Amino acid sequence: MRAEGLSVGSTVREALAWGTERLQGAGVPNPQYDTAVILGQIFGRPRLELPLYYRSPLTRPQAADFEGLVRRRMSREPLQYVLGHEGFMGLDFSVDPRGLIPRPETEGLAERALAIVGAGHPQPRIADVGTGSGCLAIVLAKTVPGARVWAIDRSEDALALARENAAHHVVADQIEFVAGDYLQPLVRRGVAVDLVVSNPPYIPSGEIPSLQEEVREFEPRSALDGGPDGLAAYRALAGQAPLVLTRPGWLALEIGHGQAEAVAALLAAAGFGTIENHSDLAGISRVITARIGLESAPPSGTRRADNPAGRP
Repeated sequence: MRAEGLSVGSTVREALAWGTERLQGAGVPNPQYDTAVILGQIFGRPRLELPLYYRSPLTRPQAADFEGLVRRRMSREPLQYVLGHEGFMGLDFSVDPRGLIPRPETEGLAERALAIVGAGHPQPRIADVGTGSGCLAIVLAKTVPGARVWAIDRSEDALALARENAAHHVVADQIEFVAGDYLQPLVRRGVAVDLVVSNPPYIPSGEIPSLQEEVREFEPRSALDGGPDGLAAYRALAGQAPLVLTRPGWLALEIGHGQAEAVAALLAAAGFGTIENHSDLAGISRVITARIGLESAPPSGTRRADNPAGRP
């Protein structure tokens, strides 16, 4: 049965109560927060300022838009897709089901990549594999003005989304968007880069059905499914990265929980050294960096490795 609609002339307070009740009934986590964020966007005020406008009535268009977005969230569509945007490294990105939603964990990967290219690479050449919304490629291009970036994705839809975001952030002239699997497009072209960065799919196929509904039903499966053991993308990258990296060259990868040892072993077998695990604020290994070519200390600006791979 269709949930009762929001009454015409409802105030901000009444709209918040209506939305919270509907989201709670739909089993949405944090219904009060999500309702306030949605209403804040519709009403044109930050979420925390809404109490100042509790008695203000919504216009008819505002009420209709708010109700529509709440109903989308009731279907368990991710809040970020409902809102149409998400922050990453201080920048705002358009997001929709064409690409994976940028997550705070991936900011650690961006920080590691920036530390690498900031150490003796005035005009770094970077490949972002599985670019999705383009968040990594765009942050790297915008933060390092001399950078040239190849943003690679097998999905033309994802590349279209990344192009939109690059245009919005005025870095499209620094980024070449390339369709293809992993690094194969650069291998075919004979392109050499100083850094390969990737947040690849790493969830084992058998675990996909147990994911939160928002992730399982709405985010692109190709950006989640890492094959039977979750390591398919890492095998491909370990094999292909040496074919495109300069010497010395760097690889920076986001990894799933419990995958550090296996990914480090794949990289070591492919000829990489200086392999290091980097933990997030919860102490979970989230990023692996590795160097191929001349061995040296990690680039300035990086923290000491939490657990250098292969060491006791």
